[in-house]
Amino acid sequence: MGVPLPDVTQTAVVTGAARGFGAVAARALHAAGYRVVLTDIDGDAAQALALELDLAGETAVTASLDIGKAQDYQIVLDKVVERWGSCEVLVNNAARTEAKPVLDIDPADFNAILAINAGGCFAGCQIFGRHFKERGYGRLINMASLAGQNGGTATGAHYAASKGAILTLTKVFARDLAAFGVTCNAISPGPMDSPMVHAIVPPEKMDGFLANLLTGALGSLDFVARMVVMLAGRDAAFVTGACWDVNGGLYMR
Repeated sequence: MGVPLPDVTQTAVVTGAARGFGAVAARALHAAGYRVVLTDIDGDAAQALALELDLAGETAVTASLDIGKAQDYQIVLDKVVERWGSCEVLVNNAARTEAKPVLDIDPADFNAILAINAGGCFAGCQIFGRHFKERGYGRLINMASLAGQNGGTATGAHYAASKGAILTLTKVFARDLAAFGVTCNAISPGPMDSPMVHAIVPPEKMDGFLANLLTGALGSLDFVARMVVMLAGRDAAFVTGACWDVNGGLYMR
């Protein structure tokens, strides 16, 4: 098993950190005392958030990372290690989609989304997982989706398939890295109060949409962020290979 870390500040890398889940996760981790590295293809938005968190740039910085390019993960990790000596947490949040009916999805687009979302998660877990294994400690946190569990089509079949693949990858990395003090878990949100949901559900249809939720309301991104902080902590050492459902009762297991 991994050895306990000394009580020092840890570093977390968050992909897709400019907005949505990634932004609230970065905020929460920073508030919990982590140094955070905000990565996003929208560098300006990520930089604005980093400056908001720490104007001096000592505990919140940005890095360019395209989840469709595996080498970017290694570049970011190398920069983090060069600056702070190590990294302890990776939050695989970034993803892409294009909502289309399944019969209208071009096979090339299907393969591209699967390669970007699932392939990016694989690359991140593999590259950071090697570093975590070598250190004897680490936390891999993958953002999945209800769509990957129940075959939801609102965000596209290619998106749903990629999120289903991420759930499987989470279990595989959890199995292979557990003996080295490394955990790997997934969070699977349902309808959240997020830009993605508001883009998919027109305002005039929101009441009917909410009627399908046992809670009667969209979920809070802040709750997901607190879950990220919990899974990133040392006290979550006995939690690995799990999928944490946050869906308002739409999907029960």
